Amino acid sequence: MAEKKQGASYESIMKELRARNFSPVYLLMGDESYYIDKICDYLMENVLQPEERDFNQVVLFGSPTVTAVEVVDQCKGYPMMAKHRVVVLKEAQNLKNFDALDKYLEKPVKSTILCVCYKNGILKTPKTLLTKVSQVGVLLESKKLKDYQLVGFIEKYLKLHNTNIEPKAAQMIADHIGPDLHRLTSELDKVLISLPEADRRVTPEIVEREVGVSKDFNVFELRNAIVNKDVFKANQIIQYFDNNPKTGGAFSLLPLLFAYFQNLMLAFYAPNKQNESELAKFLDLKSTWGVRDYTTGMRNYHGVKVMQIIAKMKEVDAKMKGFNNPNTSAGELMKELMFFILH
Repeated sequence: MAEKKQGASYESIMKELRARNFSPVYLLMGDESYYIDKICDYLMENVLQPEERDFNQVVLFGSPTVTAVEVVDQCKGYPMMAKHRVVVLKEAQNLKNFDALDKYLEKPVKSTILCVCYKNGILKTPKTLLTKVSQVGVLLESKKLKDYQLVGFIEKYLKLHNTNIEPKAAQMIADHIGPDLHRLTSELDKVLISLPEADRRVTPEIVEREVGVSKDFNVFELRNAIVNKDVFKANQIIQYFDNNPKTGGAFSLLPLLFAYFQNLMLAFYAPNKQNESELAKFLDLKSTWGVRDYTTGMRNYHGVKVMQIIAKMKEVDAKMKGFNNPNTSAGELMKELMFFILH
């Protein structure tokens, strides 16, 4: 049986599963469904042999008509011609009451593997349930990745498939797709299929071709233009987005630019902002490669201007959502914002 861990990571859980060190219960909860689905799918596809699943694998879905008592009854059954019985409770957040499961965890059946998938939040009651899970099984809180973590996720995912990616290409994908890991991995898989075996390196040109992101007119290049106060390039990109709304346009640009200027504001308060390594650590960046955008930004924008830009972004965001804005288009609002930032 696997060592019991509280707050285990996705990587540590998968390592134990691949070694066939199974626990009697897995409580997978949180806002990021990707990791929950990956672990659940692995259990369903790898614990039992295909011929064993008909009698030993049960999938239930949380709903007002399904009770924890029914789930526990399934868990108390014994495997037929197999070593384990697998019980999966999907959409557990729709279950009204967990008291029966709480009681079951005091003495779970050793031959049963129960996987509870609780999405879009964390299970808070009964309070004793989480403690019991951590004592007898595995508890995962699956959190949404922050925007600044996406490049690292992309690099790591591709590395697992013996593939490298150029920094600009990784940033292009992260900016274009965002933190939807299901969609992100789907796009990465598409890129992987397109690569020849002799050259496993992802370039901006490949991203442009396979993901549909322009290597010259994208959020990554827009941010570079803003950081360097390249007025002509920034206006070119904004016009491109305005002419090509399917690229995501203003609604995808604003959150990413807001995140940059918010971090830039923090950079001014760094105790040792002249040192790239220290500044990267202060901003919680993965490497010094990304910190150069902030050292350049501090040279081109003063602190008061950055505060004014952040306030302007909030104003533009409100107008895009219809507040005090009878008829100005999102494209025109972004052009107005670019003028404010760069002048």
